[in-house]
Amino acid sequence: MHKFWWHSLLFSPVILDLLMVAVPAIASEVPVNQASSLSSPEDMGQVTSVSQLSDVKPTDWAFAALQSLVERYGCIAGYPNQTYRGNRALTRYEFAAGLNACLNQINQLIASGTADLVNKEDLITLQKLQEEYTAELQTLRGRVDSLEARTATIESQQFATTTKLRGEAIFALASVFGSDRAINTDAQNRGSSRPKLEENAIFADRVRLNFDTSFTGKDRLRVRLQGRNITSFNSAVTGTNQTRLGFDGNESNNVSVSALFYRFPIGNSTIASIATEGLEYIDEVPPLSRNFDSSGSGALSRFGRYNPIYRAAEGPGIIISHQFNKALTLTAGYVVPSGVGNDPSNGRGMFNGTYSALGQITFQPASQLSLAFTYVNAYYTDGSGVTGSTGTGFANNPFNGARTSVNNYSVTANYKFSPQFTLTAWGGYTNAKAENTAVARSDAEIWNWAVQLGFPDLGKKGNFAGFVFGVPPYAASNEYVSGTNRRQDDDVTYHLEAFYRYKLNDNIAITPGFITLLNPEGNSSNPNIYVGVVRTTFTF
Repeated sequence: MHKFWWHSLLFSPVILDLLMVAVPAIASEVPVNQASSLSSPEDMGQVTSVSQLSDVKPTDWAFAALQSLVERYGCIAGYPNQTYRGNRALTRYEFAAGLNACLNQINQLIASGTADLVNKEDLITLQKLQEEYTAELQTLRGRVDSLEARTATIESQQFATTTKLRGEAIFALASVFGSDRAINTDAQNRGSSRPKLEENAIFADRVRLNFDTSFTGKDRLRVRLQGRNITSFNSAVTGTNQTRLGFDGNESNNVSVSALFYRFPIGNSTIASIATEGLEYIDEVPPLSRNFDSSGSGALSRFGRYNPIYRAAEGPGIIISHQFNKALTLTAGYVVPSGVGNDPSNGRGMFNGTYSALGQITFQPASQLSLAFTYVNAYYTDGSGVTGSTGTGFANNPFNGARTSVNNYSVTANYKFSPQFTLTAWGGYTNAKAENTAVARSDAEIWNWAVQLGFPDLGKKGNFAGFVFGVPPYAASNEYVSGTNRRQDDDVTYHLEAFYRYKLNDNIAITPGFITLLNPEGNSSNPNIYVGVVRTTFTF
């Protein structure tokens, strides 16, 4: 009699049933949807086996022999009264698993010195059964052996039992093209010269490591480490923030914690996220700019990724989202900028400095259509950041550094015409007021809009072609006067962008693209500015 090494746990009711599902499916001898019906010992009598695999019927001698052994030696624990409820035909693999359980149980009795409990007739029956089902037993052992080896490898190589490591690395080759930097009307009227664009191409990177930990299976604690050296194509390079890329930032590749937040459910319909760093509204509201919003795989420009209203602030805060039903979701949040929430000095901190408060209703009446109505109230102690560095200088800082309060209103819509074509559009209006009592005539009106055309799986599955056409935020009117000039844009900037994400494999994607700005910085006397980008994204 051979002593088998399988652990008795393998033939507990749950594991045995899982094995019975897996083995026939792996062998491709029974469809998975039929095999998966073997869900529990209580249900086994209600299952109809596949006829070509029902080799062991209740009338067979082997069936009756195994049934007798199971009932006498309790080979398969968990059945009522230790009896084998064999009122249906078994596949040979199922039968072999049950047989092996009895072999294992009797081996344990022999090893424990209680061999006298096993009679000679049963040993002869077992030997005969073992010889009859040698092929099936060997197949099962080989497959379980392989599964155990793979499990051991996973356990030895996994980062942690509760934490998953996810990484992303971006290599960016980019350059701006044109003649002169953009200047605003105020600077032009003061006789400022037109410096040239800094047109030298850059090759830079951004690396992120996300450590995602779950304690309940429904929550997530994220710690993100980031290093980057991608120079922003901002006003210092092109004269305007409208040329910024969606993944820029330069800390000379010094690694820091760029995000630290905990997301957890409250009941069945509410999700809350609290953060000390890196909380963004776009990460928590229902996505409408899908395939455009990701900095690593979406649109190349900062403006082209998503509605600028979600850039009101990024840093410490809390966001709560409640889903009333499949069609209606309410999101509310309060976020302050990085470097403000942890500073107790006057005019800073969580409630005494720059802040933003968001409320959004997302309505999805059909799987093809999504609508979002968003309101953000914000306050900026230094007057800068009104448009999240996506618009003109007058729109981003309408009152030349004066304390500023804003009310932002926006409507976003997404329609999925087909799996290969989606359209997203938004329009936004901002009313800004200077809060300094010494400043008279302090109202400004800021507008923006855009249309995104998306073509998923163009060329092959996983590829994506995107087009963005819109108007970045501009100061349409402003009563504030600086010197002899009003901080108001004379013209409208038009943003045109095209990119194509080509998926080399599951881990590498290359995204070339081109961005054109007409009337940059809201001034038609400025020559057009162009931005060319090739972004390569590695995910692991």
